[in-house]
Amino acid sequence: MEDRYLITGGAGFIGTNLANHYLANNKRVTIFDNFSRRGAQENAGWLTARYGGFVQVVKGDVRNSNSQLPKLVEQADVVYHLAAQVAVTTSVKEPREDFEVNAQGTFNVLEAVRRSSAKPILVYSSTNKVYGKLASLEVVETDGRYAYRVLPEGVSEDRPLDFYSPYGCSKGAGDQYVIDYARIYGLRTITFRQSCIYGPHQFGIEDQGWVAWFALRALRGLPVTIYGDGKQVRDVLFVDDLIAAYDAAVACIDTTAGQVYNIGGGPRNTLSLLELIELLQRQFGYQLEHAFSDWRPGDQLIFVSDIRKAKADFGWEPEVNPQTGLAKLVAWLRENEAAH
Repeated sequence: MEDRYLITGGAGFIGTNLANHYLANNKRVTIFDNFSRRGAQENAGWLTARYGGFVQVVKGDVRNSNSQLPKLVEQADVVYHLAAQVAVTTSVKEPREDFEVNAQGTFNVLEAVRRSSAKPILVYSSTNKVYGKLASLEVVETDGRYAYRVLPEGVSEDRPLDFYSPYGCSKGAGDQYVIDYARIYGLRTITFRQSCIYGPHQFGIEDQGWVAWFALRALRGLPVTIYGDGKQVRDVLFVDDLIAAYDAAVACIDTTAGQVYNIGGGPRNTLSLLELIELLQRQFGYQLEHAFSDWRPGDQLIFVSDIRKAKADFGWEPEVNPQTGLAKLVAWLRENEAAH
């Protein structure tokens, strides 16, 4: 049974929720983070205050292959590699840093796992951006939102890859390395191509974490900028559902080893930007001021994950709908606004 968990980027949004899940179940968790992201110190402090010595917090950077990372990997049963540069816009401005964090950093984690004696399970947080703009898929507008003319269940894992933007390239490189290390070296890896994840402990910024960013702006009565026309659609996934997917996939490692899964809300949990604004307006009881600006590079008109492979392989599907998840996020933001 897996009892020791190492989470790179463990003081980030997903990492904090994941660490809390395992710590609450009396597992041993080590967080490895360089604390460069806004909110990381607060997240680590919250975990330490809650669990004390049961959580180990190590400051380090996956870009440094000679750091404490190999030793920490040696002590782990499962490694969750979540450390990343996460914004497309930042990757366009700083492509070298984006590459070093996402591609080189992932390579360093893989090498630490390959060279370890224990060979822990490695779960990699990839992205739907590896599929690019999906220009070959015909998109139609229906009821004020974009939709695929075909693909009612969304984009499956057999869709050809088409890295777009430096972010797509760097995360895609890591994605393919993780898959190939399973083939060539027999590592037990699982790759999750994630859609839009949201929930507590998400310190949303304009360039990333759009659900939390819009919610925080609404909480403060501030306007938001919509890049594009607001009709673009994403399948959104509450973070508790993502953690349930992680857990289930690890538990079924004999089936999931070496596999890749599209993980998001699926076709029954989608939102357009304008629909999110409508939900927030109902949540707060006033009109959220918004303006429009130019499309951002690499933005997809629509992305919806086909999640049937995950259900078939490890019995997972989302349980939290966007209305319920958004209410939980807003409740957390209300309690923690001072930290933002």
